[in-house]
Amino acid sequence: MDPVASLPALALFIGDCSTPASPLSLLEQAVCTATGPTGLGIIAVYSFLIAFILPLPSEVVLVPAETLRLGLPTWGNVAAIIVVSAGGKALGSLFAFHIGQEAKEYGPLIRRLQRSRFDVVEWSENKTIQIAKRYGYVGLALALCVPFFPDTLSIYAFTVLEEDYVRFGAATFAGSAGRLLVTIGLAGGTLALL
Repeated sequence: MDPVASLPALALFIGDCSTPASPLSLLEQAVCTATGPTGLGIIAVYSFLIAFILPLPSEVVLVPAETLRLGLPTWGNVAAIIVVSAGGKALGSLFAFHIGQEAKEYGPLIRRLQRSRFDVVEWSENKTIQIAKRYGYVGLALALCVPFFPDTLSIYAFTVLEEDYVRFGAATFAGSAGRLLVTIGLAGGTLALL
């Protein structure tokens, strides 16, 4: 089954975009109904925000692929969405990277996080150090390819360990694009079984 042909049912695979219940849901709704170049701008901003602050699914950007109205075939819309979303997420990740670099310099913040009930720093550093030592930036890209897994924590955890903005940005771009491609593949395969 052609994964792009399964795009009409992709919204069912990803989730329901039709019932906004909160301001965050309204943002998802804006992405789901995005059209034209403005729609690509909405997708870019959404992707930027989910990279460093919003706990929302990045896969929802694929929902408007058939209705985007860019004058391209559906596969062209998909490619445009993937490039724009991955670019927005890479820029958001670089913003998070910069915050992480600054946090390394601010000892009181790290000490406070370490004393919290759930030691976020220790847990994320342990997991990230394991991935970073074993796979480096490729590990970050691969971790970001996992659909429906929140990646904000992974991004921030990785920022504490690394210092290369260009490699970090490239890894998050590749991982974000890979995640959307994996999602399309999963949707096509899952829907073929139904």
